[in-house]
Amino acid sequence: MDKQERDRLLTAAMNEYGHYLIRLAYAFVKDQTKAEDIVQEVFIRYYIHLEDFEGRSSVKTYLYSITVNECHNYFKSWTYRKTELTNLAGALLVNKQTPEDTLLKNESIHYVAQLIEKLPLKNKEVLWLHYYAELSVKEIAEVLKCSANTVKTRLARGREKARLTMSEEEIEHAREH
Repeated sequence: MDKQERDRLLTAAMNEYGHYLIRLAYAFVKDQTKAEDIVQEVFIRYYIHLEDFEGRSSVKTYLYSITVNECHNYFKSWTYRKTELTNLAGALLVNKQTPEDTLLKNESIHYVAQLIEKLPLKNKEVLWLHYYAELSVKEIAEVLKCSANTVKTRLARGREKARLTMSEEEIEHAREH
C-alpha cells in the first residue's frame, strides 16, 4: 500500500469516526483534552498498522477497539494516577457546588451517567459502548475481544447493578423523565 492510499484511508477514518471516538474516550476518561490525545494516539496506531488490518471486522469496530485499549492504558499510567491524587486532594480542600451543578445533577441523563460511573469497569464499558457509542452486541464483543454471550451477561449485570444502586427518589425521578 503506497503512502497516498494510507493517507487517504487515515483521512477518511478521521472524518467519519473522529468525533465518535472522542466521545467514547471522553466517556472513559472524563477529560476532553486527554480524550483528544487518546484519539490522536488511536489514529497514529491505525496509520502505523494499516497494512496489518485484515478487514475481519469493520474499520469502526477496529478503531473502537483501539480506543478502549488506549483508555485502559491511560488508567494504568502514572499520569492518570498522579492526576487522580491531585484531584482527590483538591476535592477534599474545596467542596462547593454551583447552582448549575445542582441543576445538572437533577437531569435524568446525568443520573444514568453517574450510575454507570459507579459500576465496575467490565460493566461500565459495555453499557457505554452499547448505549452511548450505539454498538451492537456483536461489535462490542469484537471491540472487547470476548464472546457475544459475555457481552450480554455484562449488559444484564450492569443494568441490574445500576438499578440496585438507585435510590427510591432517583427511580421516581427517572420515571418522570
